[in-house]
Amino acid sequence: MILAGFVLLAVGAADLVRQFAPRRWIGYLAAGIILLLLGSVSDALLPMIAGLVIGALWVWSMPSERPAPLGFWPAVLLALVAVGSVVWFPARVDSGMIGAVWSLRSPFGDIPFDLAMLSLGAGVFLLESSNLVVRAALDGEHTWRPIDRGASTDPTAVGSAVAPAGDGQSVAGVATDDARPDTATPLSAPILGAPAEATPTRDPRAGFQGGRLIGPLERILVMILTLAAAYPILAAMLAAKGIVRFPEISRDGETGARAEYFLVGSLVSWVIGLSAAFLVWWAAHS
Repeated sequence: MILAGFVLLAVGAADLVRQFAPRRWIGYLAAGIILLLLGSVSDALLPMIAGLVIGALWVWSMPSERPAPLGFWPAVLLALVAVGSVVWFPARVDSGMIGAVWSLRSPFGDIPFDLAMLSLGAGVFLLESSNLVVRAALDGEHTWRPIDRGASTDPTAVGSAVAPAGDGQSVAGVATDDARPDTATPLSAPILGAPAEATPTRDPRAGFQGGRLIGPLERILVMILTLAAAYPILAAMLAAKGIVRFPEISRDGETGARAEYFLVGSLVSWVIGLSAAFLVWWAAHS
């Protein structure tokens, strides 16, 4: 169990560092030292080293700036490692120096240190790492939105269906080979005979990338509500997401690309959240 917790924690921390740290090497170094100290005081140095190695392999195999070279397979292998370590290695009796002072109570009883680390690792993984998994799934399915000449040309705006020419980005920020220079008219290219127009004032809300916030929050809520057995609330939340996105999906026309994009991304995100909840539940009852 402790191996799964440290692996998920190392992978999640690495993705948070490369997403938000201004200097990645400093962030990687600081995260590595903190994790090694945590493994040392909990008498689990070898599992933590294994977690750091797997985290480094994850950063290489699941890049954030381009499509994953190995596709969806790193996520599958990581899931097998996490499930296998929980099934074959239950919670330890002795947790080293930190186990002597560890005390965490809940309405369901005392929470062992190994279970707490597994829950923490699963929660951290649901933040940025799961975004990469969803992106890899969308890359593999090629569920790109069709070009709509009447849609907004801002790729970060809600409902936008046009990728900027040559930037290799789809509407949701997912790298795609289909975004070629001939798929849309460059914004900076002048049109012969067209009168010069003043540049409109940019709406600061147009660059809001809600998907990066909605996805992690959704998965965390799915995990918490599942563990709390609040299934009616969970079903209502998932249904509400579909209702909110229905107007955009209904403009899909005959291609069905928007519907596929929404369904694939949402289902993969929900499966990740449910899998994390099941992993913690299994560990708690093993």
